[in-house]
Amino acid sequence: MQKIIGRDFILSFFAQFAFSSIFCILITTLPVYLLGFGTKEGEIGFLVGIFSVSSLIVRPFVGNALLAISERSFMIAGSFIYVFSCIAYLIAPPFWPLLIVRAFHGIGLALFATSSFTLLANIIPETHRGRLITYYHLSYNMAFALGPYFGMLLLNRFNFVVLFLVCTALSLCSLYLTLQLSKKKSIPQKPGPLTIHSLLSREALPPAITSFMINIIWGTMCAFFPLYALKHGVSNPGIFFIFLAITLMVGRVFGGKILDLYDRQKVAMFCLIVLILGIILLLFGHSLRIFILVAVLLGIGWAFLYPFLTIQVIENASIARGPAMATFTAFGDLGVGLGPMIMGSILEKTSYPIMFACLILTGGFNLFYFYLSTGKKRGKV
Repeated sequence: MQKIIGRDFILSFFAQFAFSSIFCILITTLPVYLLGFGTKEGEIGFLVGIFSVSSLIVRPFVGNALLAISERSFMIAGSFIYVFSCIAYLIAPPFWPLLIVRAFHGIGLALFATSSFTLLANIIPETHRGRLITYYHLSYNMAFALGPYFGMLLLNRFNFVVLFLVCTALSLCSLYLTLQLSKKKSIPQKPGPLTIHSLLSREALPPAITSFMINIIWGTMCAFFPLYALKHGVSNPGIFFIFLAITLMVGRVFGGKILDLYDRQKVAMFCLIVLILGIILLLFGHSLRIFILVAVLLGIGWAFLYPFLTIQVIENASIARGPAMATFTAFGDLGVGLGPMIMGSILEKTSYPIMFACLILTGGFNLFYFYLSTGKKRGKV
C-alpha cells in the first residue's frame, strides 16, 4: 500500500497545530484583556482585525518569493516573529503599542501560513488530495477545540502574564518542529516583477472572494462572541468553540473522502446554507444550549467548505501555487481583519442583533456569488 502520509506532512501538521493554538487561545482572551483597559467595541475590533490586515499586505509578496525561496525558510521566519510577538504582549498596553505588536504578529502569520499550505500542496499525492488537505485542516481544528477553552481557563486561574508565556512556549514548539523539516533541493524559479498580476493570482480569485466573505463572519465571531456570551451569563465562552471544533473534527475525520467522491459544489452550497442558519439562530436564542447548537451548525458548515476552496485553488493554479495560495489566504485575512473592524463599529452604534443581521446578509450574498461563480462548472472541480 502506498504511503500517503510522509514525515514532512506529520511535522508540518504538528507545527501548524502549535502555531494555530496561539491564535485560538487569544480568540477568547484578547477581547477580555482589552475590555479590562476600558477599550471600546470599535477599538477592540480594530486591534483584533489589524492582525489579519497586516498579514494580508505581506502574503502576496511571500507568495511571489516562494517561487525562489523554500517554504521551510519562511515558516522558520514566521515562527521567530511569533516568539517575539508573544513576549511583546507582556509589555505593550493598548492602544498604539499593542497595535504595533499586533501588526508585527500578523506578519509572522503571513510568512508561516502561506508557506505551510504551499508546502502541503507540493508534498501530497494528487490521488489523495481531498483527503489529506481535509486531514491537514484538523491541525487547526484541534487547536481550535483546545485553545479558546484553555485560554479562558488560564485566565480564570492565573493571569495574562501566564497566558502570554504559554503562547511564547507554543511559538518555540512550532519553531522547533519547523526546523526538523527536510531541506529540499528544488529548482528555484525566478520571481516575476512585482506587478498586480505577479502578486495576485487570477485563477485563485473566485475561491478567494468566497473565503473573504466567510472570514468576515469568522473574524467577527472570534472578536465579539466571547463578549456576547459573557453578557448572557456564560462564564467560559470557550465552550462554544469546543463544540464548534469537535463538530469540525468529526466531520473531517469521518468524511475525509467526501470531497473526493461527491459533487464538491453541491457540498459547498450546503455548507454555506448551514452557516447562514447558524447565524440566524443567534438572533433568537441567548442560552448556552442555543450557543452550542449554533456551534454545531457552524462546525457542519465549515467542515468541508474551506478544504473545498483550498482544493479549488490548488487545482486551478497549475505550478504557480505560491502566488495562488498567497492570494487565497490574503483574501481570507482581509475578511478576518475587516470583519471585526466593520462589525465592531456597527455594534458600537447599534446592537448585537443588528450586527448579526449584517452577518446574515453577508452570508446570503456569499451564497449568491458562489452559485454564480461555480454555476458553469458542474461536477467535480
